[in-house]
Amino acid sequence: MRVIAGEFRSRKLKSLPGAATRPTPDRLRETLFDILQPRIGGARLVDAYAGTGAVGIEALSRGASHVWFLERNRAAIETIRENLQSLGLESRSTVAAGAVLLTLPRFPAEIVFLDPPYDHEREYTAALDLLAQSHPSLAVLQHSVRLTLPEEAGPLRRVRTVRQGDNVLSFYE
Repeated sequence: MRVIAGEFRSRKLKSLPGAATRPTPDRLRETLFDILQPRIGGARLVDAYAGTGAVGIEALSRGASHVWFLERNRAAIETIRENLQSLGLESRSTVAAGAVLLTLPRFPAEIVFLDPPYDHEREYTAALDLLAQSHPSLAVLQHSVRLTLPEEAGPLRRVRTVRQGDNVLSFYE
Protein backbone atom coordinates (compact mmCIF):
# COMPACT_ATOMS: atom_id res chain seq x y z
CA MET A 1 0.00 0.00 0.00
CA ARG A 2 1.29 3.45 -0.89
CA VAL A 3 0.33 7.12 -0.88
CA ILE A 4 -0.91 7.94 -4.38
CA ALA A 5 -0.29 11.69 -4.74
CA GLY A 6 0.64 14.89 -3.00
CA GLU A 7 3.41 15.65 -0.54
CA PHE A 8 4.02 11.99 0.34
CA ARG A 9 3.51 10.52 -3.13
CA SER A 10 4.81 6.94 -3.52
CA ARG A 11 5.64 6.58 0.18
CA LYS A 12 4.84 3.09 1.42
CA LEU A 13 2.40 2.55 4.26
CA LYS A 14 2.46 -0.29 6.72
CA SER A 15 -0.56 -2.57 6.39
CA LEU A 16 -2.21 -5.11 8.65
CA PRO A 17 -1.87 -8.83 8.09
CA GLY A 18 -5.02 -10.95 7.99
CA ALA A 19 -8.63 -10.08 7.31
CA ALA A 20 -9.26 -7.78 10.30
CA THR A 21 -9.43 -4.77 7.96
CA ARG A 22 -10.34 -4.30 4.31
CA PRO A 23 -8.11 -1.54 2.90
CA THR A 24 -9.58 0.79 0.31
CA PRO A 25 -7.94 -0.32 -2.95
CA ASP A 26 -5.42 2.12 -4.46
CA ARG A 27 -7.51 2.59 -7.60
CA LEU A 28 -10.67 3.40 -5.62
CA ARG A 29 -8.71 5.76 -3.34
CA GLU A 30 -7.34 7.52 -6.43
CA THR A 31 -10.88 7.91 -7.82
CA LEU A 32 -12.11 9.23 -4.46
CA PHE A 33 -9.42 11.89 -4.30
CA ASP A 34 -9.82 12.87 -7.94
CA ILE A 35 -13.38 13.79 -6.94
CA LEU A 36 -12.41 15.40 -3.60
CA GLN A 37 -9.40 17.35 -4.91
CA PRO A 38 -11.16 20.75 -5.21
CA ARG A 39 -12.40 20.44 -1.60
CA ILE A 40 -9.50 18.81 0.23
CA GLY A 41 -7.05 21.72 0.61
CA GLY A 42 -7.32 23.07 4.16
CA ALA A 43 -10.26 20.80 5.02
CA ARG A 44 -10.70 18.84 8.23
CA LEU A 45 -11.56 15.20 7.57
CA VAL A 46 -12.70 12.20 9.58
CA ASP A 47 -11.45 8.79 8.44
CA ALA A 48 -13.88 6.50 10.27
CA TYR A 49 -13.19 2.77 10.47
CA ALA A 50 -9.69 3.89 9.46
CA GLY A 51 -7.90 0.53 9.28
CA THR A 52 -4.36 1.44 8.17
CA GLY A 53 -5.22 5.13 7.87
CA ALA A 54 -4.53 5.17 4.12
CA VAL A 55 -7.53 7.38 3.23
CA GLY A 56 -6.77 9.96 5.91
CA ILE A 57 -3.06 9.96 5.12
CA GLU A 58 -3.88 10.49 1.44
CA ALA A 59 -6.01 13.48 2.48
CA LEU A 60 -3.13 14.92 4.53
CA SER A 61 -0.71 14.33 1.63
CA ARG A 62 -3.05 16.33 -0.61
CA GLY A 63 -3.41 19.29 1.75
CA ALA A 64 -6.06 18.54 4.39
CA SER A 65 -5.36 20.59 7.51
CA HIS A 66 -6.29 17.88 10.04
CA VAL A 67 -7.56 14.31 10.00
CA TRP A 68 -9.22 12.42 12.83
CA PHE A 69 -8.70 8.66 12.52
CA LEU A 70 -11.46 6.67 14.24
CA GLU A 71 -10.76 3.01 14.88
CA ARG A 72 -11.43 0.38 17.55
CA ASN A 73 -9.05 -2.44 16.52
CA ARG A 74 -5.88 -2.17 18.62
CA ALA A 75 -3.55 -3.52 15.93
CA ALA A 76 -5.02 -1.08 13.42
CA ILE A 77 -4.59 1.83 15.84
CA GLU A 78 -0.92 0.96 16.27
CA THR A 79 -0.48 0.68 12.49
CA ILE A 80 -2.11 4.11 11.97
CA ARG A 81 0.20 5.65 14.58
CA GLU A 82 3.27 4.06 12.97
CA ASN A 83 2.25 5.30 9.52
CA LEU A 84 1.64 8.83 10.81
CA GLN A 85 4.95 8.86 12.67
CA SER A 86 6.91 7.59 9.65
CA LEU A 87 5.60 10.57 7.66
CA GLY A 88 5.86 13.13 10.47
CA LEU A 89 2.10 13.77 10.50
CA GLU A 90 1.38 13.54 14.23
CA SER A 91 0.71 17.30 14.60
CA ARG A 92 -1.91 17.27 11.83
CA SER A 93 -3.78 14.20 13.04
CA THR A 94 -5.63 12.67 15.96
CA VAL A 95 -6.15 8.96 16.49
CA ALA A 96 -9.31 8.22 18.47
CA ALA A 97 -9.69 4.71 19.85
CA GLY A 98 -13.16 3.28 20.35
CA ALA A 99 -16.40 2.51 18.64
CA VAL A 100 -16.97 4.86 15.71
CA LEU A 101 -20.62 5.45 16.58
CA LEU A 102 -19.50 6.75 19.99
CA THR A 103 -16.53 8.84 18.82
CA LEU A 104 -17.88 10.26 15.55
CA PRO A 105 -20.00 13.05 17.13
CA ARG A 106 -16.91 14.51 18.86
CA PHE A 107 -15.13 15.56 15.66
CA PRO A 108 -16.54 18.48 13.62
CA ALA A 109 -15.08 17.81 10.19
CA GLU A 110 -16.15 19.24 6.85
CA ILE A 111 -15.59 15.88 5.13
CA VAL A 112 -16.36 12.49 6.64
CA PHE A 113 -15.24 9.22 5.07
CA LEU A 114 -16.85 6.06 6.44
CA ASP A 115 -15.84 2.54 5.51
CA PRO A 116 -17.45 0.14 8.02
CA PRO A 117 -16.90 -3.59 7.67
CA TYR A 118 -19.23 -4.73 4.91
CA ASP A 119 -20.85 -7.31 7.20
CA HIS A 120 -21.92 -4.57 9.67
CA GLU A 121 -24.77 -3.14 7.60
CA ARG A 122 -26.45 -1.47 10.59
CA GLU A 123 -23.33 0.65 11.12
CA TYR A 124 -24.04 2.46 7.84
CA THR A 125 -27.53 3.62 8.75
CA ALA A 126 -26.54 4.43 12.34
CA ALA A 127 -23.57 6.48 11.12
CA LEU A 128 -25.74 8.29 8.55
CA ASP A 129 -28.22 9.14 11.32
CA LEU A 130 -25.37 10.65 13.38
CA LEU A 131 -24.08 12.61 10.41
CA ALA A 132 -27.58 13.95 9.73
CA GLN A 133 -27.32 15.64 13.15
CA SER A 134 -23.78 17.04 12.72
CA HIS A 135 -24.20 18.33 9.13
CA PRO A 136 -20.79 17.81 7.52
CA SER A 137 -20.56 19.48 4.12
CA LEU A 138 -19.76 16.08 2.60
CA ALA A 139 -20.02 12.47 3.77
CA VAL A 140 -18.62 9.65 1.64
CA LEU A 141 -19.53 6.06 2.43
CA GLN A 142 -17.68 3.14 0.90
CA HIS A 143 -19.88 0.07 0.72
CA SER A 144 -20.59 -3.15 -1.11
CA VAL A 145 -22.60 -3.12 -4.34
CA ARG A 146 -24.98 -5.48 -2.51
CA LEU A 147 -25.92 -2.82 0.07
CA THR A 148 -28.54 -0.24 -0.80
CA LEU A 149 -28.22 2.97 1.21
CA PRO A 150 -31.02 5.52 1.61
CA GLU A 151 -31.16 8.47 -0.76
CA GLU A 152 -31.60 10.84 2.20
CA ALA A 153 -30.61 11.00 5.85
CA GLY A 154 -32.07 14.09 7.49
CA PRO A 155 -30.66 17.06 5.56
CA LEU A 156 -28.07 14.89 3.79
CA ARG A 157 -28.91 13.80 0.26
CA ARG A 158 -27.01 11.38 -1.92
CA VAL A 159 -25.65 13.40 -4.83
CA ARG A 160 -23.36 10.89 -6.49
CA THR A 161 -22.37 7.23 -6.58
CA VAL A 162 -19.24 5.73 -8.07
CA ARG A 163 -18.88 2.00 -8.59
CA GLN A 164 -15.61 0.12 -9.03
CA GLY A 165 -15.79 -3.65 -8.97
CA ASP A 166 -17.58 -4.74 -5.79
CA ASN A 167 -17.11 -1.32 -4.15
CA VAL A 168 -19.36 1.73 -4.25
CA LEU A 169 -18.68 5.26 -3.03
CA SER A 170 -21.88 7.11 -2.07
CA PHE A 171 -21.52 10.89 -1.69
CA TYR A 172 -23.93 12.78 0.58
CA GLU A 173 -24.23 16.57 0.86
